[in-house]
Amino acid sequence: MVKPSRSYRVFQGVNGVVLTLVVLVTLYPFTNILARSFSGERQIRAGEVTLLPRGFNLTTYKIVFQDEMFWRNYGNTVMYTVVATAVAMVLTTCYAYVLSKKHLKGRGVLVGVAVFTMFFTGGLIPNYILVTSLGLKNSVWAIALPNAISVFNLLVMKAFFENLPADLEEAAQIDGLSTYGILLRIVLPLSKAVVATMVLFYSVSFWNSWFSAFLYMDQTDLMPVTVYLRNLIQGATGGGNAGAGTEQLSQVGANIQSVTIVLTALPILCVYPFVQRYFVSGVMLGAVKG
Repeated sequence: MVKPSRSYRVFQGVNGVVLTLVVLVTLYPFTNILARSFSGERQIRAGEVTLLPRGFNLTTYKIVFQDEMFWRNYGNTVMYTVVATAVAMVLTTCYAYVLSKKHLKGRGVLVGVAVFTMFFTGGLIPNYILVTSLGLKNSVWAIALPNAISVFNLLVMKAFFENLPADLEEAAQIDGLSTYGILLRIVLPLSKAVVATMVLFYSVSFWNSWFSAFLYMDQTDLMPVTVYLRNLIQGATGGGNAGAGTEQLSQVGANIQSVTIVLTALPILCVYPFVQRYFVSGVMLGAVKG
């Protein structure tokens, strides 16, 4: 075994120190937000909260958790995220698989149509009119369909599929598999990394999305939790939170943003470790060729 040189050991030491500092700088905002969400109003306004809660207080959490509408909207968010992610993955995967076939006639036009939408959109009013005229308002499809395909995700998957050995598909065709059979039984099992990465991208996007629901949903019980928390912030900071006393209102207004961030980010943070091992390989393998 070759003994590491002195310069290499120095490099390892410096690299470890730098990466440790990067981790600490990255974790500090999250730790501070978590501490503020459990801190008292006076301590927050005085700027006394850093890494640990000061004046431990659960007022905002109690107000949120005791509200039946919160849990209903949270369930809506889960449903919207699952349905929208499933639709997005089906459409993106099929489109990317088609674009990965270089012998396809009109392939350049299909790629151009996709890339064109990265720079030009129909605009807010035309989109609203289209969704309304199709009868999609107050339904999950108003959230899932207008944002079903992310062009960035599409191009990453396309590049990944292009890197797969063509011999595998040719052998599958000889064995009698159809195009969909090859996709489902050959291509997708070999693409777990990029599929997991795309699922993470879409899930985070739909989970954090609030504007589409705010625009296309008229009924409160159909809203996702992001809109509920937005309304709670607006009510707390504006002083119009009905049913809360002055003391409660002050506490809610002091740490509502921190509580909001914790409640919306926690599910994604719990899911991320399970797909993290696919994340880097999925993006890198899908970005080798354009």
